[in-house]
Amino acid sequence: MFVLPSLFTAGNIAAGFYAITQCLQGAGTEHFNRASIAILFAIPFDALDGRIARMTNTESDFGRELDSLADVITFGVAPAILAYTWGTRMLPLTGNLQWRADAQDLGVFVAFLFLICGACRLARFNVTVNPIPSNPGRPNRRYFVGMPIPAAAGVVASVVHCFDGSPIDTNWIAFLWLAFLLFIGFLMVSRWRFWSGKEIALGEQHTMRLFVVLMVLGVLLVRFSEYLLIAVSLGYTVSGLIARIVYAAQSRQRRLGSAAALSHEASG
Repeated sequence: MFVLPSLFTAGNIAAGFYAITQCLQGAGTEHFNRASIAILFAIPFDALDGRIARMTNTESDFGRELDSLADVITFGVAPAILAYTWGTRMLPLTGNLQWRADAQDLGVFVAFLFLICGACRLARFNVTVNPIPSNPGRPNRRYFVGMPIPAAAGVVASVVHCFDGSPIDTNWIAFLWLAFLLFIGFLMVSRWRFWSGKEIALGEQHTMRLFVVLMVLGVLLVRFSEYLLIAVSLGYTVSGLIARIVYAAQSRQRRLGSAAALSHEASG
């Protein structure tokens, strides 16, 4: 039974390695699309290995370390290479060639920043006990501190998949893509809260409901995978931003209320 969760982790690594090989080929749109699908396919493997280990009581230090290494490969190295090759390396030899060269040089640096942010996010997750986000939510819910690296990789892969792997062919769009990639890297190392979903129970009483949900999602993925996946990934990203904005507004309102109360007491 101890081998079972490690098999899912191995599947995670295999998907990441396959995505890297497709990016290195990069001769056509199908290679980038396959790479994005492989990264997206690895996310359920990453989610299941930990749950299976807890359900079968086979958690171990070896499994946790292997899972972290797998995440660095599949959700760090693979999406960083995909973001660079799809977003800047394939720019056409037309228009302002200096802008093209600058975009490619900057693409290497930004892709590395994305990778190092993901690695730091994993390291912080591994060493922090009971992390508390800078904008805490409901006490009965569990949150990730910072955007988890699988979600960040999912954003990159879903954008590529939404365009069927067709690489960026305009210089200014490439710069926008790099700015977006920097923002996703910042979300990983931030202390903003993101919903973890760990309170969802998978007991026997929910088996039929879970089966129906999975069937509906399966049909939607087959028919509308490009739109569904990017909607889910961007929606998850926006949820962290909304949580931060709402908490900042509430904190400001509380400070103003406290200041008004103190001023009223002083004047009285």
